[in-house]
Amino acid sequence: MKSVETPDYEVERHVVVDPKATALIVVDMQNDFVKEGGALVVGDAEKTIQAIKRLLDLARRRSMAVFYTQDTHDPGDPEFPIWGQHVLRGSWGWQIIEELTPRPTDRVIQKLRYDGFFGTSLDHELRLRQVATVIVCGTVANICVLHTAGSAALRGYKVILPIDAISAITPFDFQATIRQTSFLYRGTITTSEAISVS
Repeated sequence: MKSVETPDYEVERHVVVDPKATALIVVDMQNDFVKEGGALVVGDAEKTIQAIKRLLDLARRRSMAVFYTQDTHDPGDPEFPIWGQHVLRGSWGWQIIEELTPRPTDRVIQKLRYDGFFGTSLDHELRLRQVATVIVCGTVANICVLHTAGSAALRGYKVILPIDAISAITPFDFQATIRQTSFLYRGTITTSEAISVS
């Protein structure tokens, strides 16, 4: 197998955001992707729970908008030939993991495809809150996280990617996500601990 060199990228050690103009988006942290027995478990997903909790704590303490995406499928979904049946609406696997249970003040966006913006009200709701920056975390990094981060960037949002709060199926997928977010979408690469509010 041919090895591939990962292009360099900078991990910012201190990132300051305006809580009134920033939203945290937690992507697809659902039982099917995170917990043993799930239909499409990402091996490193559980390791990101504490970092995501850290981001949620910061957001809630400083009244930052919090959004969750919830991958949602019904029987016969066109994704099933690719991935098999997963996150069936109303099932255990569809539910957001207990450790990251949304609060009543958080917004859960059910999405039908990889991109959290496609066919949803996410962009509209962010604009109503006058959000300019999004912190995107969760799983699966090179699919739903990347498509959501990229879609945000294409709509003019500044994207922050805390790499200890994302997980991927393979190390290649993980690095590809960071490369694309950094280079293609001009996102800020950082860690959960490096983010603070002004």
